[in-house]
Amino acid sequence: MTPILDIGGWELGKALKLLLDGNAVIVEWLTSPLTYDADPEFRAEFLSLARRLADRRLIGRHYYHLARRQAERFLGSGPVPLKKVFYVLRPLMALRWLDRNPREAVAPMHFPTLCEKAWLEEALLGEIDGLRARKAQSRELGEGEVPGHIAAFIRDELTAARRWAEDDAPRARPDARREVDAFWRKWIEAPASRHASVNRL
Repeated sequence: MTPILDIGGWELGKALKLLLDGNAVIVEWLTSPLTYDADPEFRAEFLSLARRLADRRLIGRHYYHLARRQAERFLGSGPVPLKKVFYVLRPLMALRWLDRNPREAVAPMHFPTLCEKAWLEEALLGEIDGLRARKAQSRELGEGEVPGHIAAFIRDELTAARRWAEDDAPRARPDARREVDAFWRKWIEAPASRHASVNRL
């Protein structure tokens, strides 16, 4: 059987622009616990840059809009695709983590770690663990009603998270753009022999 690959990516210039705009996907990829192939030096330098320049207000806004879009798209009344529940829970957990870590801008990519540090009620955590256990057995969870504690959590957290959208966060500083430009030039001008491995990050 041929495996199905779900692949996404951006060229370096666009990835750096998205980083400055607060797109959390770049940081998530760089901190992912799963790595198939990478240039260690490139990844380490990119992650260091991302940690320095990531703006928690822009990151928070990104997560709020992501959670809201996913909820509006997938979680209506009645039975819903249950695996889509995680598409809403993940950004909401990241926002809770940011709330509890006011000096940080990069939430852990590992979902169980986010749940562990989100101070969840036992009943809610039990429902999430139940869905995770089912997902570990089958990628497709089918359709069903969103468990009650999870549904209430999503509703309440989306309401509380609106403040992230209302925060008039300034755009990236000129010094941040200079750092990004220097990083881009370094790696674009790197010897061609390095690009093959860099492009597999």
